[in-house]
Amino acid sequence: MSDKVYPYVVFLPKSRKQKVLEAIFGSEVPVDILKYAIKNGISDKIYQKDLISELKYSNKTIIDHLKTLTDLGVLREQMEKSEGPGRTVWLKYYRLTDLGKWFALLLVEEERLEREKKAEIVRKAFRSYIGWIMKISGKLGINKKELFEIFAEEMRRLDGDG
Repeated sequence: MSDKVYPYVVFLPKSRKQKVLEAIFGSEVPVDILKYAIKNGISDKIYQKDLISELKYSNKTIIDHLKTLTDLGVLREQMEKSEGPGRTVWLKYYRLTDLGKWFALLLVEEERLEREKKAEIVRKAFRSYIGWIMKISGKLGINKKELFEIFAEEMRRLDGDG
């Protein structure tokens, strides 16, 4: 096999892992929503009205998938007040949760990202993984010092390779 292989790990909520995977990979719509989020900036607001105008699906289809992704913790729904001349409008938008960001990153075409964007993703991924590893290791009774020693060993080993 000559394709580049990237190691992807996604931490899924135990109680709803099957539902999350089905919701995202069971249809093109959620995948397109995540790709839209990547294109616009992984931490940026995703306006419902923009998704409806940009994607090739009906309003109902997009709204149904947004609701499902929100219920499963992939997106967080929020409202924003927009004041125009003589009227106030409330705009619905979404942001990717940490779980949503991981799924979005599974879909990203790395070659299309700018170097600084890749660096930002690596930093955020590293910070998130450390948090998740600390939480999981705490539940398993693994000492923080042991994890730090493993990290230090790997850094020394990698420094020797480069």
